[in-house]
Amino acid sequence: MTKFLLSVHVLAAIVLIGPVTVAASLFPRYAGAALRAEAPAVPVTLLLRRITRGYMVAGIVVPVFGLATAVQLKVLGDTWLIVSIILTALAATVLATVVVPAQTTLVNALPKAAGDQPWQGVLRKLRMSTGVFNLLWAVVVVLMIVRPGSTTGA
Repeated sequence: MTKFLLSVHVLAAIVLIGPVTVAASLFPRYAGAALRAEAPAVPVTLLLRRITRGYMVAGIVVPVFGLATAVQLKVLGDTWLIVSIILTALAATVLATVVVPAQTTLVNALPKAAGDQPWQGVLRKLRMSTGVFNLLWAVVVVLMIVRPGSTTGA
């Protein structure tokens, strides 16, 4: 059972979290172009927002199967796992409370704010928060691989 849970956890992380990080990272570039009235950028911007939101919701599978795997391996009290859980919660919070709302703000501004400079601040905040989101996930991945202090091997 442990191998099944771990397999689903890893596959879900690759298939669900990967697209969120890529779409969220690309969004500011295309949103900036769309706000400058570069028409081809608008559909891409809308698609990237839809990917970010959809995969964000589906991404709940990753921590659910991660926790189930941790229970099977009896590592819930390990420091590396606790830190990973905290960082995962922080990443999810940044995504849900900063990245997605900023994307929504910019998408809602597209029809009426082409070329408007006040949106540069929102884009700057979005770029920074997306970078933080991606950095948190990178640290979680490293912790999952290295597992410092783990007694389960590796």
